[in-house]
Amino acid sequence: MAAIDDLPPLGEVIRAHGLAPKKALGQNFLLDLNLTSKIARAAGPLEETTVLEVGPGPGGLTRALLAAGAKRVVAIERDERCLAALAEIAARYPGRLDVVAADALETDMAALVSGDVAIVANLPYNVGTALLVGWLEGEPWPPWWSRAVLMFQREVAERIVATEADDAYGRLGVLAGWRTEARILFDIAPQAFTPPPKVTSSVVRLVPRTDPLSCAAALLSRVTAAAFGQRRKMLRQSLKSLGADTAALLAAAGIAETRRAEEIPVAGFVALANALAAARR
Repeated sequence: MAAIDDLPPLGEVIRAHGLAPKKALGQNFLLDLNLTSKIARAAGPLEETTVLEVGPGPGGLTRALLAAGAKRVVAIERDERCLAALAEIAARYPGRLDVVAADALETDMAALVSGDVAIVANLPYNVGTALLVGWLEGEPWPPWWSRAVLMFQREVAERIVATEADDAYGRLGVLAGWRTEARILFDIAPQAFTPPPKVTSSVVRLVPRTDPLSCAAALLSRVTAAAFGQRRKMLRQSLKSLGADTAALLAAAGIAETRRAEEIPVAGFVALANALAAARR
């Protein structure tokens, strides 16, 4: 494993600070600095970029981002045990690393960064989907971030990039496909982590679309939640929970009542969201 800086190997850092990963925090530390460097490179040139990182843990990816030339890294970490290790990285890269001791789910991340912003993170498994949905539903759009390179369980990654042609297609695929261009870059085997998870992980790159189809994010989220909540049922049945005239909604969107959620492309769900908005007016 090639050294990327003169700081101690991550294994030594973890032992020195007593950073046994906590399952309750969804922690699986990626120790291979070659892999963390590969993730950092996937974010593109970083010399003029502020990177937002969620869940840095002992700082393997943090170090890779700084070594790759990131102008600034803002790392949000809720595990106070990791702060001392991150402080050592900040001392090695003066003025380029800001550590925010907070829960990312309760943090106004946009307020912490400015300029060209990339989100790059090995997201904790237990909050990764919730964070992504929040970023996809954010207003205004285009968002405060220009690209995101994120690690998820392979199953979640497949749901993010899925279209109506894929078995993994669902609400997450609709939201990601609506507002971003998303693709899986590469996989990471369980053995690369401490402790090894039971599943393969995948790194996904998402780039915001500058002009996605127009609709209210909150209504699109409601429509997709209703449709995929009963995905094997016809839409005339699954959309009843919206509290509107289902037949009228589907007619306005140009969708047959007998279609199922898994058959409807992103544009169809946008049309349904706009039909729901019109029905409420």
